[in-house]
Amino acid sequence: MNETKSALVTYPAPDGAVGNADFAVRVRTPGGEYQDLFTYLVRVDMHDVREASMATFDFADAAEVEITCKREALQQVDVRPRASHVDYDVNSSTILLRLDRPCCLSIEVNGDRFHNLHIFANALEEGAPAPESSGTAFIEAGEYEINKTVRLLLDQCSAKGQAKRVIYFAPGLHRFKDGLFHIPSDTTVYLAGGSVIIGSLVCSRAENVHICGRGVIYLRDIEKTTYWRSVEINYSRNVTVEDIISIDPPHYSIHLGQSENVRIRGFKSFSTRGWCDGIDMMACRNILIEDVFLRTSDDCIAIYASRGEYKGGTANVRVHGAVLWADVAHPVMIGVHGDHEGEGDTIENIAFHHIDILEHHEPQDGYWGCLAINAGDQNTVRNVTFNDVRIEPFELGRPFDIQVFHNPKYNPVPGNRVENVYFNRVSFNGACDHPSIIAGYDAARVVTGIHFRDLRLNGRHITSPEAGNFECNAYSKNITFE
Repeated sequence: MNETKSALVTYPAPDGAVGNADFAVRVRTPGGEYQDLFTYLVRVDMHDVREASMATFDFADAAEVEITCKREALQQVDVRPRASHVDYDVNSSTILLRLDRPCCLSIEVNGDRFHNLHIFANALEEGAPAPESSGTAFIEAGEYEINKTVRLLLDQCSAKGQAKRVIYFAPGLHRFKDGLFHIPSDTTVYLAGGSVIIGSLVCSRAENVHICGRGVIYLRDIEKTTYWRSVEINYSRNVTVEDIISIDPPHYSIHLGQSENVRIRGFKSFSTRGWCDGIDMMACRNILIEDVFLRTSDDCIAIYASRGEYKGGTANVRVHGAVLWADVAHPVMIGVHGDHEGEGDTIENIAFHHIDILEHHEPQDGYWGCLAINAGDQNTVRNVTFNDVRIEPFELGRPFDIQVFHNPKYNPVPGNRVENVYFNRVSFNGACDHPSIIAGYDAARVVTGIHFRDLRLNGRHITSPEAGNFECNAYSKNITFE
């Protein structure tokens, strides 16, 4: 770890980390010495997998990032999200960013979104555990059986009367021979900056778990058929996941099943394989997602009720600050799965605030919608709010899709109802030939109470369904624009 005036922290990558030479990236405090950043290779998209880049660092107050494009001559540069309003200059083959706050950025050369550079500029880390503190199980890089190793280290701590549990993964490459690390309750798992973990972190019937750090979970070489997730949280409560980066899991980046009081903050992820959603939840309560970056080859965030072994509705989900990039499927999906064998479930009290959507690309028209609420399996979806959402130009889909529907591939029966959905200060800039949809299923399964306030499409204030290219059927009602 290198520091300059306690305002800039960089993390050298371990031997064995997979890099990409498309860009050379350096960072400094204004007037300070430049430090080189390692650019990780991150594969993106599913239908045509390509190799993009990612670099990360921590800073306070201000930083300057110098980016040299090695892949091709610079003709055009886009820095997104556009709402970040980052100050930058372009000179020959070099881009200079001037940052005054933490942000997650996409640097795109000559309109190429698939060989781009992702910059994760984080706030300085606070509260990191000391590697040699009492009660800390310090794990050196290497290949080992993680569950046995942790058990022995924690037994040693207990024998010394040390109740505090900290699992500290040192910088370097860690490969879990047994694959899945089952985290015990009352434990902090810390991935130090410069650590790369080849394995999955699992909370099952656990509580009071904190997973954090500046490390990377790298699962590209793990077989798809394992269906490992980078982080799995099932039947658990009081769990926090902070700041780690997930690269190419075989399944979801974070899976939440019948869990409550979960906070996900500063998490970043990339995926390229089928059903590789970002953050998915089934039958959960009290979920807070903050300041995340999700570039996925399926839904970025999906909110369901009962599914498989997880039973019950989902309630009280808040997403505040997110950059969502769906190379495939939906940036936001709510409502598909529920208790189809019984009377259905309720998904309620859902709020999205300050969201930037950078892509939505789905070849199948049954799966369109940047902001999608599709109630299936007798579900009722109600009390959903979207505030300050900015949708940038996307490749293929539609801005809004709000339906009570029946997709035979996933739903044995249709949904029940969608009601009380509020869109406040939502904008879309771009061309889209496909109309947005607001549709109930039949006279008993309706969509009602859909309210738009300050909806803007390409700068125009939309005051009617016709002006916004919405299709509303006979089973949708109480739809307002103001």
